[in-house]
Amino acid sequence: MAKGRAERSPVAGEAPRLDLDRYVPALLTFVANKLSRSANTTYQRRFGVNVTEWRILSLLALEPGIPAARICHVIGFDKGPVSRTLAAMERRGLVDTAEDPGDARRRLIRLTEAGAALHDRIIVVALERERRLLACLDAEQQATLIGLLNRLHANLPAVTKAMPEG
Repeated sequence: MAKGRAERSPVAGEAPRLDLDRYVPALLTFVANKLSRSANTTYQRRFGVNVTEWRILSLLALEPGIPAARICHVIGFDKGPVSRTLAAMERRGLVDTAEDPGDARRRLIRLTEAGAALHDRIIVVALERERRLLACLDAEQQATLIGLLNRLHANLPAVTKAMPEG
């Protein structure tokens, strides 16, 4: 494929075609999808949780006692799937919810003892998966990648806000 992000169509007047080896949104999506799929398989088989449950467990280990809206914001999921996942996790005894003393309409979510213990078992596997993923990069390249990904994450509002029609 061409070295640019898009290559010219072979037919004059046709729209350009993406170069999927260089188009950053596709590359990020492909990597994320494949990582999520393999994580889901691994965590489901070894621990009985799916990748969404793992993401929630890991966030609650870092930020105990947060509302569902915060979970949605951090992991980038819609309210419906997060709500259903939290309800299932509560039925399984992995999380507890309590009324927010500052706002009776809001529920705060925490890991239970069982949820925290499960988190502590999974984190070992998650960190090993990350180590293996990054093994092809030296320490400087890893730091650069993390910095660039954080910059892209911070820049998401530039592409997620409504674009003018035209």
